[in-house]
Amino acid sequence: MAEPDVLRVVIAEDNYLVREGVRRLLEDSGEVDVVAGTGNATELLDAVRRLSPHAVLTDIRMPPGHHMEGIEAARAIRTTHPDTGVVVLSQHADESYALALFAEGSAGLGYLLKDRVGDLEDLVHALREVRAGGSVIDPQIVDKLVRRRSAGAASPLAALSPRELDVLREMAQGKTNAGIEQSLFLSSSTVEKHVNAIFTKLRLPETGVHRRVAAVLAFLQNDAGS
Repeated sequence: MAEPDVLRVVIAEDNYLVREGVRRLLEDSGEVDVVAGTGNATELLDAVRRLSPHAVLTDIRMPPGHHMEGIEAARAIRTTHPDTGVVVLSQHADESYALALFAEGSAGLGYLLKDRVGDLEDLVHALREVRAGGSVIDPQIVDKLVRRRSAGAASPLAALSPRELDVLREMAQGKTNAGIEQSLFLSSSTVEKHVNAIFTKLRLPETGVHRRVAAVLAFLQNDAGS
């Protein structure tokens, strides 16, 4: 039986070699027990129903349609198994996929580009974050949303400094202030100052660690198509 602090994870990926490679990568970390590997959304939903994993790592496109089966499965899992977090992996740095995933809420959901699979620490962090009910958004996706929304001088994003944008990207990955300090080599007081400035400039209320990602995402996706 897995230790209490070991994540029980189900992987959904139709490419067998990729699926087994990710399984080995995660299990070699000593922090993850992959309890099932599935090749399509139907098998994924069945595995979640039978095994009640802590988290799911799923490809965005799977049989039969190779469209957005991973996103549809993620929504279904969050509805029927709210204690199971889901990280969706995609090859596409297209913010529309991320917005589709988070359209009905961001709690317990993550969207990462497949390039992140090579960074085990980031991947395990994302799985732990969604398990705890938090949200994780790939920095490249945040960059695209930021660029789109800050294009107009009237956008509050245009008022953010380069360092505040750096902090915003870290926040979108679900990182606490302490995690941001380590990533950006900043002091505690400096991070707190930047975070407060971001919430003030974006006119967002101060929220908890997990909810602040949802708040930032809600701002970024608001009028994202304009």
